[in-house]
Amino acid sequence: MTLSARNRPFRIALLSLALLSLVGAAPPPANADEALSLYADATVIDGTGAPPRAHQDILVRGQRIVAVAPHGTIAQAEGAKRIDLSGRFVMPGLIDTHVHLATPPDDARARAILRRNLYGGVTAVRDMADDVRPVAELGRAALAGEIAAPDIYYTALMAGPPFFQDPRVLAVTLGVTPGKAPWMQAIDDRTDLRTAVTLARGTSATAIKIYADLPPRLVKAITAEAHRQNIPVWAHSAVFPTRPADVIAAGADTVSHVCYLAYQVEPVMLAAYEDRTPVNEALLAPEGDDPVIAGLYRAMLKRGTILDATGSLFVRYDKARQQHPEKRRLRCSGAATTRLTRQAWKAGVPISTGTDFVRGYRSDWPDVHEELFFLARDVGMPPLAVIRSATLVGAQAAGQAAEMGSIEPGKLANFLVLAADPAADIGNIRTIETVVKRGRAYPRGDYRPTTKAEMGDGDDD
Repeated sequence: MTLSARNRPFRIALLSLALLSLVGAAPPPANADEALSLYADATVIDGTGAPPRAHQDILVRGQRIVAVAPHGTIAQAEGAKRIDLSGRFVMPGLIDTHVHLATPPDDARARAILRRNLYGGVTAVRDMADDVRPVAELGRAALAGEIAAPDIYYTALMAGPPFFQDPRVLAVTLGVTPGKAPWMQAIDDRTDLRTAVTLARGTSATAIKIYADLPPRLVKAITAEAHRQNIPVWAHSAVFPTRPADVIAAGADTVSHVCYLAYQVEPVMLAAYEDRTPVNEALLAPEGDDPVIAGLYRAMLKRGTILDATGSLFVRYDKARQQHPEKRRLRCSGAATTRLTRQAWKAGVPISTGTDFVRGYRSDWPDVHEELFFLARDVGMPPLAVIRSATLVGAQAAGQAAEMGSIEPGKLANFLVLAADPAADIGNIRTIETVVKRGRAYPRGDYRPTTKAEMGDGDDD
């Protein structure tokens, strides 16, 4: 019996996916660390937005939280290693929902970024389109504890054929015809979407990213097929020429870049992603909430769509342009980006903390701290709301809320030990004493700063 030419690619992709699933389902090693640790007498900020709880104990067995209860009341704690946290504050690990670790691939740089992230409190990241070959290996090494790094959840990208003339694509699909790699596929009306999504899943990607240069009908069709195959869709909030309203209506689980939502007010949508014409901000309401944007936020609330705002990128870029006015404008000003994010927060839209930039080697802290500061200081969100965005909402955006994002029994032991209260001042996020990721402690004092040899010189926006 022979495979038909029509079905052969699909069946091969399905077999590859099945083999990968078997590998991924391998049981943990028999010698997995199941030691008990009791983090005693801390003030716990659990990530849900609830008020801090003083004098709490957290019992950890191996990689997971077993119990959280008032100090001295956990019966199972007998024999546990005790870590006294009196006077300390504990909150969930941070999640950066928008990073790029391998465009182009550079192993030393990626490892340096990941090290800085972990020791600065980031216990998970969403990689939003890269060469997944090195990213998958970094993710494996992070899970195994072989490198100091957050857990990595990465995407397989889909875009229209014009996008694959971008030089960045050549760097992340080396050895494969651009648009043909399973992790970076060119999509048009001739594409068998069932096969395309299956190939994407075969890369072990967490989600499909819908990136650019696709009409509304294909954005909708990709999303529907991805969801049929039980894989989330993370999309740009405008896919050019697809308007934000159509991206949201298609059912994307998360949308990135609050700035792009403003293209909904344009009378004529940009025909292609490659057209970098900025938003005409004069079309937004001169003050107060913009009614067109309000309609988008109502639709997002109805569908449960998460906004990966990346606001600090635009604010910091505006500041850089003040010193270097020759730099080209981004699609939105920092002021418009702040205003759009504030309207989203007031409307109740869940906002995660993504960055989409990398600061140079001289920085000692993760880039996502800047997004927390943006939400608190520019947008005006209370610290507890910012913490929820950076933890529980981030876990929801990554599709990992059952495993992380809040401090509660059954979830991974991913949390930060701080010397000062981040619920009083979000700046206290930088009083980290220890990061615990999957039950393993990483003292801040052990952090080895990034170097020019690892990172190169300058920032990457």
